Amino acid sequence: MKLVFIGADHEVTGSCHYIEACGKHILVDYGMEQGVNYFENADLPVPSAQIDYVLLTHAHIDHSGLLPLLYAQGFRGQVFMTEATADLCRIMLRDCAHIQMHEAEWKNRKAKRHSDIEPYEPIYTMEDADGIIRQLVPCSYGAKLTLCEGIEIRFTDIGHLLGSSSIEVWMTEEGVTKKVVFSGDIGNKNQPLIKSPILTREADYVVMESTYGNRLHSVDRPDYVKELAEVLQETFDKGGNVVIPSFAVGRTQEVLFFLRKIKEQCLVHGHDGFPVYVDSPLAVEATGIFDKNKLQCFDGEALELVKQNINPLTFPGLQLTITSDESKAINFDETPKVIISASGMCEAGRIRHHLKHNLWRPECTILFVGYQANGTLGRAIVEGTNEVKLFGETIEIRARIRKIIGMSGHADKDGLIEWVEGFEEKPKKVFVVHGEDSVCQSFVETLRMEHGLNAYAPYSGTCFNLLTNTLEYEAEPIPVVKKKRIVSDVFARLLAAGQRLIAIIHRHEGAANKELAKFADQVNSLCDKWE
Repeated sequence: MKLVFIGADHEVTGSCHYIEACGKHILVDYGMEQGVNYFENADLPVPSAQIDYVLLTHAHIDHSGLLPLLYAQGFRGQVFMTEATADLCRIMLRDCAHIQMHEAEWKNRKAKRHSDIEPYEPIYTMEDADGIIRQLVPCSYGAKLTLCEGIEIRFTDIGHLLGSSSIEVWMTEEGVTKKVVFSGDIGNKNQPLIKSPILTREADYVVMESTYGNRLHSVDRPDYVKELAEVLQETFDKGGNVVIPSFAVGRTQEVLFFLRKIKEQCLVHGHDGFPVYVDSPLAVEATGIFDKNKLQCFDGEALELVKQNINPLTFPGLQLTITSDESKAINFDETPKVIISASGMCEAGRIRHHLKHNLWRPECTILFVGYQANGTLGRAIVEGTNEVKLFGETIEIRARIRKIIGMSGHADKDGLIEWVEGFEEKPKKVFVVHGEDSVCQSFVETLRMEHGLNAYAPYSGTCFNLLTNTLEYEAEPIPVVKKKRIVSDVFARLLAAGQRLIAIIHRHEGAANKELAKFADQVNSLCDKWE
């Protein structure tokens, strides 16, 4: 019974943990790294084709984004998640595949000018995204499920994103049961739309995030509607646009909720009916999924509106743009407007086009409403860089750069502590992950010195034996020398197919001899053909 740490260890993105128990190989999350990658991640302990199950905490790409790659490498097991997470993954993973394929096409078009550059292959394709989507298993909050003999799981609302969850995992071997709780990303309390995190009462071991483990949100909760209205008023009076880089799923819907209140209460004067563009096909689809899950997941004022048959995410003047022509037309309209576009960290997507058209205009405002990871374009802009390069052109930054402080889907330091102190008895060990290097270290010290918890921040590759309560292997940090490039070329797919075949053979151990003999003959026939 082992727990191995793979991703988001002393880093914020690329979450992945591996469990070996009851003869099964299980992943908890398999996320994509975003921004700067400081440490090398360990490889999965077994080939992808031998993974039996994946448990997913939520749909954000830094937790789910490599699931299509897992499928491309031969995985055919089930992926368990909440119902709302499954709804979001169906659109987000396809969107991510589209981005990978579009990026590969763009790079290969540029590479044609240089004969010595090898063709670039996408990390995975739309076919891989569709394949993993077929493996999704939607689950209800609060229901204890039997994964297989000896392993049970349960999803609990953690209040970070629509459908987000912490995951309880019970494992029983040789009459001994151990329980591990994976926090996922712990949500901020009293958010505009979704419910606050629900505490879990019992655990032998805890794996918890620490994104904001060294900082506090504002003591007095900001009046987001008032702050946003002030930004709109000042910018519109100057004749400029308010451009909001926003995560398509979660933050965009919160901003729409605030804008609805601003319009309803007429808080922006002299610009009646100002247009609001949501320029992200993914955000448009996600908003529909929020509406679908509103009764199960909404809370507070938003739920009260729903009960009155009022949609809290729509209002007059809202325009949803889907096509690229519609997107381009936005910046040729001189009417002061709000443009909400993805990606939230400005690393890809249509937001980069809107930045190109608005960053150099002193009358405009770029308003950040979410976390900006190290190494991202969004982080550079927030930290005051004077110019950026977009589409091969250097853009001088003359627009006003603003950030609404405290608008975060992550719990702050106090929120994290409140969650981990919710256990009725202290866990045997608390593993701190999903935080920048210094944040992980400082949060571990806080838990140890101030709260008496046995806390530890593992590096990628660390292996812990859950039965003996011992570290089998303590990994050292391995700094990234050169950014790894995952290539899904034809030969790699052939190797993945071979690994999948081996996995299938192992799973049929104990089957009827007649069937096994027939299977062996088919494999040998294929081998004879290619030798």
